[in-house]
Amino acid sequence: MSKSKGFTEADVPNQSGKCFIVTGANTGIGFEISRVLAERGARVLLACRDRAKAEAAMAQIRQATPRADLAFLPLDQADLASVRAAAELAAKEPRLDALINNAGVMTPPLMRTKQNFELQFGVNHLGTFALTALLLPKLAETRGARVVATSSVAHKGAKIEWDDLNADKGYNRFERYAASKFANALFFFELDRRLRAAGSQVTAAGCHPGMAATDLGRYMGAFQILNPLVSIVLNSAAKGAWPALQAATGPIKPGGYYGPRQLGGVRGVSGEASRSAEAQDPALARRLWDVSIAMTGIDPGLPPAS
Repeated sequence: MSKSKGFTEADVPNQSGKCFIVTGANTGIGFEISRVLAERGARVLLACRDRAKAEAAMAQIRQATPRADLAFLPLDQADLASVRAAAELAAKEPRLDALINNAGVMTPPLMRTKQNFELQFGVNHLGTFALTALLLPKLAETRGARVVATSSVAHKGAKIEWDDLNADKGYNRFERYAASKFANALFFFELDRRLRAAGSQVTAAGCHPGMAATDLGRYMGAFQILNPLVSIVLNSAAKGAWPALQAATGPIKPGGYYGPRQLGGVRGVSGEASRSAEAQDPALARRLWDVSIAMTGIDPGLPPAS
């Protein structure tokens, strides 16, 4: 990968012998991540809610890569019991080289998780936090293992409603989505700090896909008619996968953040991306960490970084 070129799927090295979990893998960016990793020889666990959709995705991948090593991992990030069950199942794998947290929801009407959390914060952040925390011991068994968290350009300027995390007082679906992506950015920032302070061999990094035409915008109403235009002018799902692939397999900095390099970070080849100063605020990151433990009842077991 040259500095001017940036990172694309062509830069993903051979992954034979490695094992990856990709959440939300049956469609969109998650599917494209899984496709590329399978082509490179990795074992890929497609962590999805719907078995039929996961099996259809695996069949599609096998059309191009007949010997692809794929498996369905049942996971519903809107239910912490499902998250626990998925982590227990994944921990039985001989090794785990990377957890790619890709699953998410975007701008739905007010809905709640099984544990009664506001859906976007519950799925996008708390589900990611819980799954990562539960799989850290397994990841730590493999030298060079990585955790990838997917944020968004929407995190910039976002704020977390600390006194109304469950949207009992009010709900703006766009603001709540941005807040959940802000939480993703704070999470991998704090996770990296704590992993390094603990001397862990696990690396945490973040990414964002820019603007890509995927099923994530299913709640965008009339804006969905722009998807064909988005796929032409901005990023396809395949290109939107490049930053996650870079964060999971490429040369990166611990705690680094990767995304498209063109049009202000919304399209093109992947490289180092910019994030807000607030997304790198240790006090905010620690507050979110503590709140996440309290809400999920799941503690990653990493002491605070100084």
